[in-house]
Order: sequence, then structure tokens, then C-alpha cells
Amino acid sequence: MKVFFTVLVCKILKFIGNLIGKGSSFPGQIALKLCPDILSRIELPEYIVAVTGSNGKTSTVEMIAHILQSSGKKVAWNREGSNQIEGVTTLVLGSSTLSGKVKCDVLLIESDERFARYTFRYIKPTHYVMTNLYRDQLTRNGHPEWVYDALADSIYDETVLILNADDPLISCFGKDRDKVIRFGADKLSSDTETLVSVYNDGKYCPVCKKPMEYSTYHYNHIGHYACTCCGYKRTEPDYRITAVDLDKGEMEIDGSYTISLALKSLYNIYNILAAYTVSRMIGIDGSDIAGYMNDYVMKNGRVMTFSVGSRKGTLLTSKHENSISYDQSIRVAAAYKEGCDVMIIIDAISRKYQTGDISWIWDIDFEMLQSENVHQIVLAGKFAPELVQRFSYTGIPQEKIVSFTDINEAVDFLNSDRSEYIYTITCFSDKGKFLAKVN
Repeated sequence: MKVFFTVLVCKILKFIGNLIGKGSSFPGQIALKLCPDILSRIELPEYIVAVTGSNGKTSTVEMIAHILQSSGKKVAWNREGSNQIEGVTTLVLGSSTLSGKVKCDVLLIESDERFARYTFRYIKPTHYVMTNLYRDQLTRNGHPEWVYDALADSIYDETVLILNADDPLISCFGKDRDKVIRFGADKLSSDTETLVSVYNDGKYCPVCKKPMEYSTYHYNHIGHYACTCCGYKRTEPDYRITAVDLDKGEMEIDGSYTISLALKSLYNIYNILAAYTVSRMIGIDGSDIAGYMNDYVMKNGRVMTFSVGSRKGTLLTSKHENSISYDQSIRVAAAYKEGCDVMIIIDAISRKYQTGDISWIWDIDFEMLQSENVHQIVLAGKFAPELVQRFSYTGIPQEKIVSFTDINEAVDFLNSDRSEYIYTITCFSDKGKFLAKVN
């Protein structure tokens, strides 16, 4: 009766929340108060796939769901992106019968990396995808190695780990384990022999702390690495990106399957590869996966098109306090060969906690915007003055940069007789302020 009552209350609260556009975590919060161990009392399906990491969780989960559903499998997943234990509880109970049985073939869970050890206290994933670990939200997450220690507590011996072979810290989770599948990229035409980044988080071995060497860099510290002392090095991946042509918008997996890219980004191809890897392990054919993913456009609102007057543009949602997220969005804009204007908005740092720390903008590789493809740069929001100061160190000519503390004024400025395409880069915290003014 306790399970029945708890599931019923959660379903009612979720239904009410859906009507008012809220409530992805509140029903689970109440359910956990009613029955703290409710997740251990639920009958789960054969496949329980978890996805965590600093970046790419929501996109990877959506892609996995798209592939599996396209192949005919029934998937329960937290499409709202509510990825702490309360949101996961809402997902599980909302997908259950009143007797406590999850009604799907695959339970697909996005989990916040810090809270995974709480989420998976009662739910043990059969397959656990770890995308990457980057510097992310310093005031909340501290250093990536601190997050690594938190994630380590969420891993069980019987779980199959699906790891990014090209991230030296993530790959450490596979040391001395049997049930490990890795995904990664071969040397690509877009690679560099030296680091192209403001900082180097791959300089030292995560095992022995001695210097590491790279034979190739895909981006930032993601690449082919080897320790000069203890022998720790990149393990050859089981599933591979064998070629990428971002100009044509194509990637090749395992030398056999070509996928057309809706978003021409190195960052995006890793999310696709992670989704491909999971789907192959669940039994989906590679050619079918490629067909499902051809020109797939994300539905999660991370990438959106818009209009300002007669001008067209793309909104790229990047995580504030996460420099690599910004770097990948900037890389997309800087590579736009037809010529574009770029708008950066930082108005509110977080929707969840109060902080005025803006030091992370110094880790963002804004220098990439010193490109002949970028014509004008608009800096907007409360922290526009700090952005102006940061840009003064980039070497970008000051006459190409204009700033506004008022987002509405910045959008009005873009609504001009210029014809260039617009890339706007901002966070969830500020996305709505921009969209309210455009289209």
C-alpha cells in the first residue's frame, strides 16, 4: 500500500505540474519524503542506462532516446533534464504502474555528476555513460578531480561503464575493470599537434601527476595522451569516429557509417558517438543508427534559430561557468565561412544560486573570434563591462566590438540593415530574455 500511495501521489503532482508547466522535480521530492527508499521498491526494466558528465548529458540522452524509440523500443527518460535525485524519482514513478513496475524496455537517466551517488544508491545502472569532466561551475563543483571522486561512489562492479577514451580523467574510471566499453576519435583532419586553449587541464597525468604528452589534440585536453612516467595512456576505443568533415557537415563512425550533421561541432560528434555506442550495445544495427541520426535536430532548446527583423540567426546555449561549453559554441561561429556577427550575453550567472564570480570568462577562448569570418561582436547584459575588459586582452580590434548592459538595446542594435548571419551565445539563465525580444 505504501508503494501504491507514493506512486499515486507522485503521478497526481506530476499531472498538475504538467498543466502549469512546472513540477519536474517537486513530485519526486514529495515521494521521497513519503517513502525514502521508494526507488528500491520499484520493479525496473532489463536496461537501465545512465548518462553523466560535465557537458553533453542532456543532448546525449535525447539522442539515445531518439535512436531507441525510432527502432521500436519503449523508453522512459527525463526529457525535462531534471537530473538530481528528485527529478529522477519523478521520472521513475511517473513511468510506473501503481503497483510499482516501470513500463518500458529501457529506463534512460540523465544524472547530475555531483548527485549521481545519491541517485544510484537504489537504482543500479546496467550501462553507465560518462561523457567528460571539465572545469564547471567553480562555486558549486570545485575542481574536476573533486567531481571525479564524487562520481566514483556511484559505480557498481556489475555495471558496464561506457567511457570517453579521449578524456584522460574519465578514462581513469576504467582502470582495473573488466566491464568497460570506450568510445573516441581517431586522429582527425581538424586536430592540432599543440594545445589550442587558454589553459591546459591535460598537462599532468591524473594517475601519478607527472607530465603527460599528446600526439594529437581534438580540442582542449581531449585527445591522444600518454604519461611520461607511469605508463598511463589512452586506450584504443571500441567505437570510433574515423573521419570528420565539418565544412561538409559529415562524420564517419567505425569506417562504415556516415552521418550528416545538423550542428557542425566537434562537441556534437562526441555526443552522437556516445549515443551510437549505447545503442549498439542494446542491439541496434549501425546502419540503422546512422539513418536515425542523419541531420537530426535537437529538441532540447540548446540550439535554436531566430529572426531579428530581416536577419536570421542561431542561438547556441552554453553553460555559464563552463569555459569548454563556450569554446565549442565560439568555434561554430568562428567557422561560419559566409561571415557572421556574434553576440555574447551574460546577465545572470545562475538560475539556482547567487554568485557574482565572473572569473571563468578568462578561461574562455574568446581569441577564436579573431577570425575573418566574424565581422562584429556584440557584448550584452549586466556583465558586459567585464566582457569588454576580457576582450581587451584578445587582440581583436576594438572597433569590431560594441557593448550594452541592456539586452533589449543590444537586440535593437542587431535589428539593422546589416545582412550578416547572427550567432548568439548565452546560457539557460539568459536565453529567455533574448528570445522574448526576437522572432
